[in-house]
Amino acid sequence: MLTKTFTIQNPSGIHARPARLFVEKATSFPCDVNVIKGTKKINGKSIMGLMTLGAAKGDQITLEISGGQAAEAMEALGKVLESVHD
Repeated sequence: MLTKTFTIQNPSGIHARPARLFVEKATSFPCDVNVIKGTKKINGKSIMGLMTLGAAKGDQITLEISGGQAAEAMEALGKVLESVHD
């Protein structure tokens, strides 16, 4: 299992559009993706789960990824989390 922490850069945090982009990218990989913020841990392939985290700019998000193509998924999903696009 790979684990890495990222800082949200999007000025609006993880709202509908960034959540959709994250989930689309996560589901393109054959691995399990968990997203952790504080004490909440959700399935990274669930848009509703991701939005319930209430992640704002500057928040720390930890990804736990296991399975096939985990390293590739970590790199791609990290780019989505650290993106400054709204």
